[in-house]
Parts: sequence; structure tokens; C-alpha cells
Amino acid sequence: MTLPVLSSDTKLIVEAIEQLRSCCQVNVQSTWVYKEADLAVADITASELSFWTPVELNEKGHVAWVEGRKVLWLAQKLIVPQNLHSFPLTGLCLRLALTWWADSAKVYVNGELVVEGDLFDCSPRVLLSRGVMLGEEFIVAVRLRSPGHCDGALMRSLLVYESNNALDPGFLADELAVLLCFLERFAPNKLGVLAGVVKEITNRRGAKDAEEELERRLLAMRQNLVESKIENLISKIYLLGHAHLDLAWLWRVSETWQAAQSTFESVLRLQEDFPELIFCHSTPALYAWVEEYRPDLFAGIKKAIAGGRWEVLGGFWVEPELNLISGEAIARQLLYGQRYVLEKFGKISTIVWVPDTFGFCATLPQFLAMAGIEFFVTQKLRWNDTTKFDYGAFWWRSPDGSEVFSYMSALIGEGIDPVKMASYACEWQIQTGLEDCLWLPGVGDHGGGPTRDMLETAQRFSKSPFFPKLEFTTAEKYLQQIKQTSRQGGQEGQGGQGGLLGDTGTWETSFPPSPTPPLSPWPLYTSPSPRDPRVYAIPSSA
Repeated sequence: MTLPVLSSDTKLIVEAIEQLRSCCQVNVQSTWVYKEADLAVADITASELSFWTPVELNEKGHVAWVEGRKVLWLAQKLIVPQNLHSFPLTGLCLRLALTWWADSAKVYVNGELVVEGDLFDCSPRVLLSRGVMLGEEFIVAVRLRSPGHCDGALMRSLLVYESNNALDPGFLADELAVLLCFLERFAPNKLGVLAGVVKEITNRRGAKDAEEELERRLLAMRQNLVESKIENLISKIYLLGHAHLDLAWLWRVSETWQAAQSTFESVLRLQEDFPELIFCHSTPALYAWVEEYRPDLFAGIKKAIAGGRWEVLGGFWVEPELNLISGEAIARQLLYGQRYVLEKFGKISTIVWVPDTFGFCATLPQFLAMAGIEFFVTQKLRWNDTTKFDYGAFWWRSPDGSEVFSYMSALIGEGIDPVKMASYACEWQIQTGLEDCLWLPGVGDHGGGPTRDMLETAQRFSKSPFFPKLEFTTAEKYLQQIKQTSRQGGQEGQGGQGGLLGDTGTWETSFPPSPTPPLSPWPLYTSPSPRDPRVYAIPSSA
């Protein structure tokens, strides 16, 4: 693979970002010790760890162990130093960012269970301390169980020191990374200005400054950045809390029920501390369960709905498979879903929300239009490893002429990562011409939703003059907004029906494209007649 050649300005900025991050981040992936046994956490002490085996990282830098639900314990003792490259650490918040591939995960700090996760809730930032002290010690132990079908792995272990309120090197590094992302795509002529601002940092690489001097230089560079008048070119990123939950996949129905309860309870608790949080969830079947078995929880959800902080996306009864089921099944999904939502919440849903459905029949817009649906939303076509889907927002027309405004959302199951969000915002603007995008923070697949850390990070970056404005909204408000937006130079659409290629065991419905004239400034995507001889079905390769 050939790496891109960086301009001298870009190279200088990247060096500055790396140097700043080294002042507040430590990679501790290689310093774990391990034991392949199912121990009691009480047996894990600092003295005991001296008898454990140091890990060996594989070629990907992962700690890997065998499949078959095998338990692996990892542990290490962490000690807070006085500084990192002269930046003082006392008083900073300390988190341990982990990423694993494990059927089950439990993280203990000084013997106390602080985080649990699984294959889907797999990238926590574990809070070790809200304000560290010099020499403070933490014994971190992680119990991991490998999946039954493949090897397990711990992919990332990163200590992150950050300020709760004041400027710190990592925050400034993220601001620079966000600006670099915007300027490279939209204003490369301004990269030299940004490079000039960061020169003082890179020119002193390796210098041993006093702690006060490094802090002074950071503040001076931030002020120079403000005075440079470099602005981000994305006006706003809208946020909507989300928690995808498969009703049936790798667990029993009873576990689905528990995941739904814990997810909904977590959201309501967080909304008490973060009144700006707006959360959405589909699947009227789950609301019906909650109504019957947890009327107290259902009352809390209805209160949040009435307050505009909970959005029910209830077009379908569940998020169904849409390639193989019959037309009657699709009709009844819509009938039962819309009837329940109207009866319990006072209005039908205008949105069909199917982020994880693997394909979509050509006649779907006809069903949706007849059920009062205005918007179709998925993100699954972004997963294609073979056929790239060209459009982010478009009109989809079925063979009978029915149309629905369609939206390819951001990926689900994401956190609040400022650099990843900025990159997505740039891609969205390039693809659609829209400056404002929608981001869906929240753990998913097995439920979960937004976390306290995600919301605290969003609050922190909402104060940055270099990051797009952050604002929670509903899916319906955002979709109505972009539906009404005229984009200059609308593209010509191509005929088709959507299907996912590359996800083992799924089907894809495919055919050669048919040009159609654009109906509006948004592209028009037209499904062919089912009698069209070009339509054929193929199974994806395993």
C-alpha cells in the first residue's frame, strides 16, 4: 500500500499534533501481564502480578487469545508520574481507553468492578480518577472471554490525561486535527497559516522546558490560533442519541428484554443530568413490552416524549428483514407499528428507521407512502465492500411511481470522537453539499445508548471555537430541514434497489442501472419494474 505524500505544511501540523498528544497520552498496550484461568478478582494483587506472564503483541499490535469462550485475565499496575514531557499531570482527569473483541468483558480498578461490556459495547474510556495525584497507584484488571466463533483480542490500551475545564495538550491536538481535516478538503491554501501557528511547538521537539514554560507556550499557541481567524467550514453537527437493539441475534429473547430495560433506564437517568440529550428509538414491539411489564418505565418514556426529548421512530413494528419477506408481511409491519404509535403517542411516525436491515426490495417506497411514511433511513449500504452507493440524500421511486425521501445516516454505534465526527462532516458536505450533518452517538446492537463520557465530551467540545456547533435534535426535524434544502446542480440518479454486499450470509438484489431524470435538486433513484429482465438475485460471497 502506497502512503500519501504529505505537504510540508501538513507534515508540520501532524508532527505538532503527535507532540501535543505525547504530553497527555501513554500507550500501555504492551505492559499487561496475563493469566489464562478464571480467577476471583480478590486473588489479583500487586504482589501476585509478578508471577503472571508478560503479553506478546501480534503483528497487529493486539493481545490475542483463542476462540471458544476462553477466559483471559489481563492486569497491570499504573503509577501517576509528575509530568509527561514537562506537562504537569496533578489534578487532571485520568481515563484508560480500551478496545476489545470479546464475548464478555469486565474491568476492575483496585478490586472494584467499574465497567462491563461485550462484542458491541467494546470501546469504553474507563474513568480511573477525576483528579490524579503524584504517585497515585491503580491496579487495573480486565477479565475477557473470547467469542465462541473466533479468537478474542484486546486492540487498544491508552492512558489519557485530560482537564475537566482548562486547556490541555490533548484538547489542543484534537482542535488542530479538526482544523487540518477541514482545511485539507476545503481551504488548502490556508494550511500554511495553520503551520505557522504550530511552528513553536515543533521547533522545540526534545527540549526540556519547565512545566510553567510549557503551559505558557500552549496558551500562547492557542491564542495565536484564535487570532489567526482560521475557522472551521462546517457550521453545525446535529446530535441524536441512539441505541440499536437486535431483538433476536446472538442471545435469547429474555436478554433482549433486559437490554431494552437497562437502555431505556440509562437514557432517562442521563437526561436528568444532561437536559439537552434527545434520544430516539424504533420498534413499537419494545414499547409494548415496557408498557405491559414496566408501566413505571413506560410513564417515564411518555413524559420524555411529551417534553420533546425522546423520539419514537415507529413506522415498522420491529426493524424487519426486507428482502425475503412477503408484501403482506411488510404491510402488517407497517400496520401494527403505525397503529400502536398512533394509539399510545398520538400520531403516526413519518420515518421508517432500519439502520441494520441488510437489503431493501424495489417496491418498498410504495408500501411506505401508503402507510404515511415520508422518510426512509438506513446506514447499512455504507458497509458495502464491493458496490459503493453514491448518494447520501435522495428521492427513491418504486415501479408504481411512489416516492419517499431517503437518507443514508452516519454509522451507528459510535461515540463522541471529535476527529472522526469532523471527517464525517467533511465527507457529508462533499457528497451532498450540506454543511450540517447528523451524528448518532450511542452504544448499539445489544442496546446501551449514549454514555456519560460521550455527553461530557460533547459538552467540552461545544465550547471550542474551532469545532462545529453541536446541537441535539430529532430525526424528523433534521430530515425536514434537508428535504427542503435546494442543492445547486442536482445529480442524475440511477435505478436500483439496495442490498448489502460483503456481510456473510446476506442476500443482495442487483441489476444494471437505468438512468432517470432528476425530480428535484436531490438525486432520484428509481427501482425498475419487477418484470424487468435485468433484475436478478445473487447470494453474497461468504
